[in-house]
Amino acid sequence: MEPLLTTTAVELRRFGHADLPTIRQTLLDVHADAYADEMDDEFNQRFPWFVDHWGGHPGFACVIGYDGDEPVGFAYGAPATPGREWWREHLSEPPADDSTFSVSELMVRPQWRKTGTAERLHAALVEDRPEALAVLLVDPDHPKVEALYETWGYRRIGKRQPFPDSPNFAVMLRDLRASATS
Repeated sequence: MEPLLTTTAVELRRFGHADLPTIRQTLLDVHADAYADEMDDEFNQRFPWFVDHWGGHPGFACVIGYDGDEPVGFAYGAPATPGREWWREHLSEPPADDSTFSVSELMVRPQWRKTGTAERLHAALVEDRPEALAVLLVDPDHPKVEALYETWGYRRIGKRQPFPDSPNFAVMLRDLRASATS
């Protein structure tokens, strides 16, 4: 039996666009472990492209959790381009301040799951963001993950399939300013 891990040993470190060359392999390694049973899926095999795409954004922000020198998980994203917030199509009346931070990835290696690490990574990623909103996509085949995001203040506003071979994701939106005051 493996010992129960706690998040007290996990140190969170922040990275930005200029750090991508240094952290890229770490992100790929964590992904390979987190999706070890699903790497035959072509969509999962394109993860390096997603890392480069998001990491190429000047506003790229990433938080990686480490247990000693061992990376245990990460969360990353970037600000949406003003006026091109793709989630708008799901609301009849967008908020007055629609500045948005897009949470692209949140993953934790299997050994550190169910320890609170995902919540800590996510919270560190979106805390103190200047944007009013955060948006993310979640595979609806994982209702427990969607329910977890709801406990973090997200609400489902629609569905979106960004790529022909991707799932038809649930679009989830969170008001960062309301979350900060509650």
